[in-house]
Parts: sequence; structure tokens; C-alpha cells
Amino acid sequence: MTGGHRFQDPLADLYELAAGDILVVCPRCGRRAVDVPRPGGGRRLACAACGYVVEAQAGASSVWGGPVDPYFREPLWLRAECCGGHVLWAFNRRHLDLLDGYVGARLRERGDGPGGMTLVARLPAWMKAAKHRAEILRAVDRLRRTLED
Repeated sequence: MTGGHRFQDPLADLYELAAGDILVVCPRCGRRAVDVPRPGGGRRLACAACGYVVEAQAGASSVWGGPVDPYFREPLWLRAECCGGHVLWAFNRRHLDLLDGYVGARLRERGDGPGGMTLVARLPAWMKAAKHRAEILRAVDRLRRTLED
């Protein structure tokens, strides 16, 4: 997706992106683990590398903001420092693709409908600045490569 010319806000918010799988650093072995939604509510964090598994019940408190899984409070797998100490982060491939499309676009359009609370509308100024485009896209590419193994 890198280097597109046009981006239209899909009106996705952070909560929608976190409703699916969230990639995290396994607290046991440090490899990639996944936090998945469970049927009927709740979440399960599992690591295929070491077999670590933990469950969170439906209605458990969550913490939003920053490069941390809101349900298990583990560091996100998709995170990288860039642009003078800022942290670029994403919950999953869809989130990363959205950031890639937005940052790489030369023309950024609002979606149809109210968009004040969308992820794109709430991105920090450093991510919206054209002067950071190349560095952010390099960080996105580095993060994308961690998904290949």
C-alpha cells in the first residue's frame, strides 16, 4: 500500500480495530503472540512458540492508549520508534495497512459521515506531517516484515 496517491478515511475507530486479533509480545518467551476475541465475550492471549495461554473474562477492565494491548496490558508486537522518539504502533495488519495508506497518501479525504472520532481524525500531528512521511513509511515496512515469519 505504501506510496498511494489518495486515501479516503474508512471511518474505523480504535475500538473497532481492537475488536479483532491483537498482536502482542509474549510475556513468557518474547515472541509474537495473539490476543483473540472469544465467542460469547472475553479474550484469549496465546503464543504458538511457547504454548503460553491466558484468558480474560468478558467485561474485564481495559486500558486504552499507547503501544499496549488494552485487554492484557502486554506490549504490542507492531511498535517502532521513529521521528525523534515517537512510537508508531498498530494492533494488527489491518491497523498497520490503514496507517500505511494514510501516511503514504498525497491526498487525504474524509469519509462520508461524521468522522471526528475515527482513528485517522485522531492521529497525532507528527504522523500527519509530510516531513515525517518517509521515516514513518520505513517504520511501517519494518513492522510489516515482522509479520512474515
